[in-house]
Amino acid sequence: MGQGAMQVGFLNVYGGILSVREDRAALLADNIANADTPGYKAVDIPFEAALGAQLLDPQAAPSQVSMLTPEYRAAAKVGLDGNDVSLDFERVEAAQNGEAMIGAATFLHQSTADLVMALRPNPGGN
Repeated sequence: MGQGAMQVGFLNVYGGILSVREDRAALLADNIANADTPGYKAVDIPFEAALGAQLLDPQAAPSQVSMLTPEYRAAAKVGLDGNDVSLDFERVEAAQNGEAMIGAATFLHQSTADLVMALRPNPGGN
């Protein structure tokens, strides 16, 4: 890699994952909150595309990255009031998203703790 090549370390990747997952959690919460709003259409972000955008421009505010790419759910059933939110689907998605956030945060925490431990001087001098 040349000097101008972009390097993406695990801190950038997992920081980006947490950022996009947080934005997705907000969208899923909005969907759940609007389950009874006539005409409301559920939105979500394509996780991989939002993460890619986050990694390409880490200086961008996370909400700018994910909010630029929300998508309506094309296959959702629309009720008589025009609302297409399925509470069961949204709850499952929110739970899976939460589990993914916990996994990423746990990995990031353990990795940084291991890195800090490796960088500490050896007090015994061995």
